[in-house]
Amino acid sequence: MAEKAVSLCGARFCLHGRDETTGLDCIGLAAQCLIAARFQCDIPNGYSIRGGSEQAIGAFMAETGFERFPPTAELCEGDIVLVRPSPVQWHFLIRAQNGFVHAHAGLGKVVFCPGEAPWPIVSIFRLAED
Repeated sequence: MAEKAVSLCGARFCLHGRDETTGLDCIGLAAQCLIAARFQCDIPNGYSIRGGSEQAIGAFMAETGFERFPPTAELCEGDIVLVRPSPVQWHFLIRAQNGFVHAHAGLGKVVFCPGEAPWPIVSIFRLAED
């Protein structure tokens, strides 16, 4: 998943975007990574860029087949990381080697951020082992 995320750097940002040629948001980025890993699930749509709840996100991820880890857990490449950029916003990052990939609305594209997560980590999601 991390390799796919890095390969998508430079793709245009688009709220509810699901296609790298027309644009991606953070959920679209995660979806493209999951598709590349041959993982099938129903991807949410129709949400607001602000709002939602940690409980609803966690419940969806658990139903979809992800294990949830606390923010202090060791990160692995390919993890989907839930962060809190503001009190009213949730955002997904994809863990890559030495940093994170995410769909950056302000820059208008998918970017790689080296180093630590740029916002507080709330939860770490990893595909459950069979």
